[in-house]
Amino acid sequence: MEFIEVSGKTVEDAITEATVQLGATSDEIIYEVVQEGSTGFLGIGSKPAVIKAKKKDSVEDFVRDFLGKVLEAMEVKAEIIITKPEDEKVLDVDLQGDDMGVLIGKRGQTLDSLQLLTNLAVHKNFEDYYKVKMDTENYRKRRKDTLENLAKNIAYKVKRTKRPVSLEPMNPFERRVIHSALQNDKYVTTHSEGEDPYRYVVVTLKK
Repeated sequence: MEFIEVSGKTVEDAITEATVQLGATSDEIIYEVVQEGSTGFLGIGSKPAVIKAKKKDSVEDFVRDFLGKVLEAMEVKAEIIITKPEDEKVLDVDLQGDDMGVLIGKRGQTLDSLQLLTNLAVHKNFEDYYKVKMDTENYRKRRKDTLENLAKNIAYKVKRTKRPVSLEPMNPFERRVIHSALQNDKYVTTHSEGEDPYRYVVVTLKK
């Protein structure tokens, strides 16, 4: 939303008028003072207070605008669909379009980077804490299913050979999926080793 210019006898009056025109409360607008009001001398030479004001962007509008600029810089065309569960500080962002593989990247690294970048931007611009969760082409669900199958296969191998198996480096989300998939297994246990971004999961027999 663009700034509107509003005047009043005082800055406070101008702010009140701005809230009326914008249909918002004073907490929901941002403004800058263009001119302080002046009563002049005996009413001569009086000047009204002038401010520029606009309604604060919602977090959804901010995310849509921010991502739109990032995708434009990447020369990627995608529809940005944002859903926000009731009474939750979570935004689910789904990117839809042709050839979304470029947004996923190797093992989801590009998608993770976009999600991290967007979360940092939101945290910088909003006092309330919001968590942005980003996906495209149902990648997160497909990757989770793949990792759960991998975990079961690795657990079977460890039971058969009685030797620990180290998996490839994974991001925190992927490591959590492996740990969760095997947490109730009676015969194997998991732990992580190494430092990010090369931290990996090790599957071993329980003692």
